[in-house]
Amino acid sequence: MNGNWKLSDPYVYETLKGLQNQSIAVQTIRGSLRGVLKTVMPDHIVVQMGGSPFYVRTEQIIWIQPIK
Repeated sequence: MNGNWKLSDPYVYETLKGLQNQSIAVQTIRGSLRGVLKTVMPDHIVVQMGGSPFYVRTEQIIWIQPIK
C-alpha cells in the first residue's frame, strides 16, 4: 500500500464529516441503520447503534438523513 487514499466522492465525505457525533439514518444497499455517526473515514463510516459499532463502506451508502 502506498498510503494514498482514493476518495471516490469528496462531497459525501465532507457531508458525513459535518454530521459526525449526530444521530443519523443511513440507507445502504443491504438495509438501513439508525444510530450515532461516530467515525468518518474516506472509505467507511462507523455508526454506533444499540451499544455496538457498525462499519459501513462509503460506496454502499444510498442516502443519509440527520435525525433531530
